[in-house]
Amino acid sequence: MEAAAEPGNLAGVRHIILVLSGKGGVGKSTISTELALALRHAGKKVGILDVDLCGPSIPRMLRAQGRAVHQCDSGWVPVFVDQEQSISLMSVGFLLESPDEAVVWRGPKKNALIKQFVADVAWGQLDYLVVDTPPGTSDEHMAAVEALRPYSPLGALVVTTPQAVSVGDVRRELTFCRKTGLQVVGVVENMSGFVCPHCAALCLWTLSSRGAWRKVKTSSGTSLRVLPSPHSPP
Repeated sequence: MEAAAEPGNLAGVRHIILVLSGKGGVGKSTISTELALALRHAGKKVGILDVDLCGPSIPRMLRAQGRAVHQCDSGWVPVFVDQEQSISLMSVGFLLESPDEAVVWRGPKKNALIKQFVADVAWGQLDYLVVDTPPGTSDEHMAAVEALRPYSPLGALVVTTPQAVSVGDVRRELTFCRKTGLQVVGVVENMSGFVCPHCAALCLWTLSSRGAWRKVKTSSGTSLRVLPSPHSPP
């Protein structure tokens, strides 16, 4: 029987969104960061939980490298990005002695830390908790879903790029969501093209870009959002 959430961990979190992808390098951490900033701009209080233990990027994305995690009566205090404390972070990157230090852990140790992040971080009252995950459907994903399931309704935002290899991998991620009971709230086609600096038109990288987008949309039955790159290619 699942234990109920207790005050001081995730009891005050209204919505949890896992950012997933079957392929590395598609921009999950960027999407997680942009999503958190957009929600804050809309007046929401947001937390970001970085469970990409081998590649923690969130501290760098939000210029929070080198910050320390402190203890309180309820557990670990997350790192706050701004004075208003509208965005809070927790990442293994805050626990490493050096940003170049590698996390060489086997599955059980990774799973234990993810469960500790869920149970022992004092998030307080949040409108949204965005969970940045590693690529694939590995132990970290199962540990995160199992640990988070008792607390709040879970939603999955799946990230892909236009290339056929990435689309194939994201289909497997959608299958993972179905098997684990995660509701897919959307699929983001990231880096679909670039915005022309002269006319602001969206230029696709490949002719198959929108085709890949439509294929995932058809197979998943979910809404999609195309996000172009902000700069033109070199």
